[in-house]
Amino acid sequence: MEFFESFDSYQEAWRNRQRAEEWLDYYRFRRLSFVPNLLPEQALAMPAEEVIGILRARFGKAIDLALSETWTSPEPFEPLPPELMSPVQSFPDSDWLKRTRMVGVNIRTIGNFFNLVKYCLTLPDFYDSIHILPVWEPGVVASIYGMSSWQINREFYSMELAELFPWLNRVERQLKAVIHLLHVMGRAVGMDVIPHTDRFSEMALAFPEYFEWMQRRGLEIVDHSTGLIHRVQACIWKFVQDHGSAVEGLAIPESAEEFFSPHTGEKERNLILFGLPEDFWGRLNRRMAIIQELYARGFETVPATMAPPFRGIEVDPSPEAEVVDEFGMVWRDFRMIRPTPMSRVFNPLARYRLYEHKENGEDWELDFNQPVKPVWEYVCSHYAEVQRCFGFDFMRGDMSHVQMRPEGVPDQVDDYYDLLGAVKETIRQRNHVPFFGYFAESFLPPRDVMGYGEEMDHLEASHADVTLGDLQSTCMGTAEFLQRFRYYDDLLRTRKCAPSFTVMTSDKDDPRFDRFYLDGNEARAFLSLFLTDMPSYVALGFETRDPHPEPAPNEYYTKLYVFQEKRGNKVTRGAFQWGRNTR
Repeated sequence: MEFFESFDSYQEAWRNRQRAEEWLDYYRFRRLSFVPNLLPEQALAMPAEEVIGILRARFGKAIDLALSETWTSPEPFEPLPPELMSPVQSFPDSDWLKRTRMVGVNIRTIGNFFNLVKYCLTLPDFYDSIHILPVWEPGVVASIYGMSSWQINREFYSMELAELFPWLNRVERQLKAVIHLLHVMGRAVGMDVIPHTDRFSEMALAFPEYFEWMQRRGLEIVDHSTGLIHRVQACIWKFVQDHGSAVEGLAIPESAEEFFSPHTGEKERNLILFGLPEDFWGRLNRRMAIIQELYARGFETVPATMAPPFRGIEVDPSPEAEVVDEFGMVWRDFRMIRPTPMSRVFNPLARYRLYEHKENGEDWELDFNQPVKPVWEYVCSHYAEVQRCFGFDFMRGDMSHVQMRPEGVPDQVDDYYDLLGAVKETIRQRNHVPFFGYFAESFLPPRDVMGYGEEMDHLEASHADVTLGDLQSTCMGTAEFLQRFRYYDDLLRTRKCAPSFTVMTSDKDDPRFDRFYLDGNEARAFLSLFLTDMPSYVALGFETRDPHPEPAPNEYYTKLYVFQEKRGNKVTRGAFQWGRNTR
C-alpha cells in the first residue's frame, strides 16, 4: 500500500499504467482481497468491461456463469452451480450474522446496481456482507423507503452492463447478476424488508382491504372506521367501470365484490388497474388517476407512526403542514393526539392492516388477538418470493423498533406477534434457507422510549439476530460512548440478539450528525474491523468522509439520497459527492 496526500495525487498515480497494472495484479492474483490505492470514486469511473476482465482474472469461469443468460433469468433455478452459491449457504443457522462486518449501500449514491460490484473492489474481504438499501419503485418524494410497487427500481439500471451483455436488458436481471457476482466475491447480500408502503402504493390500491383508511375533510378526520374499506373499494371499482381495464381486451369481473375477492388474484388486479409491469409510465398515470378519484372523496390511508402511543392521530393545522402537489391536490400532515417525546407520524407512508380494530376503530385501538391473517400471508409470501428469485442471504428490517402493544411482549409469543419476524421465519422455512438472518433497525434506547417495554425483549421475540444499535450517535471517547459500548458488550454476552458496533448509516448521514465524525474516526474504523465477537456496520462514504466542522452542501451526505426532494432544505442537485479525506 502507498499513501498519497490528496485525491489528485491518487488520480495522478493511476495514470502511470505500469503502477496501475501492478496494483491490479495484487487483486487479480489473490495477493490482496481488494485493489490497493483505489479510491471508491475512482472505482466507479472504471469501464464495466475492464472490471469484468479483472474479475475474470481472479475468479475464472464463475464470472461468466454469474453473468450468463441462463443464471440471470428472473425465474429461480435450483440448484445453482457451486460457483454461484452464497458464502453462507452451508451454515446451519443465522448465527453467522452475529460476527459479520457489514457495509450498507444506497444504490442512488453510486448510480446503478453494477456500480456496487465496482465499489466492492475497494473493500477488503473482512467486509463480508453487503446490505443493499431498498430496491423497489419509490413513491411520494421518491423515498426508497416508501415503496410504490413490487417492481425493482428502474433508476438502478446500468446501460453499460446491458451493452456488454444484451440479455441483461432488464433491471431484474441486472440485480440478479450483481448478487451472483457479490457471492462469487465472497459477500453475503441483504435486502431491506419494509413493513409499510407509499400511502397510495399499487399494493394499497389493489388491496385496500390490506390497509387502514380514513376520510378527511379539510382539517378534520371524519371517519376511520373499519367499514370505510368498502367505500374505498367502491370508489376504485367505479374508476374501473368508467375507464375500463388498463390492458386492452382483458375481461373485468362483474362486481366490486368479485374484483376484491380472493378469486381475483394480484396479477389480474394489477393488470386491470395499472397495466403491464414493464409499462412504468402507463402504470404511474393510472395510479395517479385513481388517487385523484380517492382524493375527491377525502379517502387516505392511515399513516405509519413511531414510538408510543403509536395510535391516535389528528390533522396538523399549522400552515407549514400543508402541501400542494403538482396536480393541485392539497395534502395535510398529521400529528399524534397525545404525543410523547419520540412520537412521530410518517405522513407519506401507510402501514399494513395487521390487526382488526376494537370497537370499529372509534378509539384507534387494535385487537392484537385478531390478526388479519391474509395480510401477513401477503407480505411474507412476497418477500419469500423475492429471496427465492434473487438469492438474498439476510434481511435488514426497517423500523424494527416498532412494538405497538401497550402491555409489551406477551407471555406467549405466537406467529402474529411481529411482521418482520414472521417474514424471516417464512423465508427460512418455505425456502429451506436456515442461514437466512435478520438485522434489525432498532436503537436500544432506555425502556419505553421507542416502544413499550424493553426493546431487547421485543427483538428476541421477533427472531432478530443483530440490531443496529446507536453507537453511531455518540462521539468516540466520550463517557456516553464508553457507557453505551459497555452496555452493548453486556447484551452481547447475555442476550440472543447481538448489538452492532455501528460506525455510520446511510440514512443518518446528514448535517445534524456532523459532530460525531469530527474526531476519532480512525479509532472508530479500527474497532469496527477488529472486534472478534461483535458485528459491525458502516455505510458507503465513511472511508473518505470529510469531518465537516461546518455543514457541507447536501450532495456530500448519503442521507439526502434516500429521497429526492424538489423543494426545501433537503434538495440535492446532481450526483452524490465523495469526501476527499483520502488520509
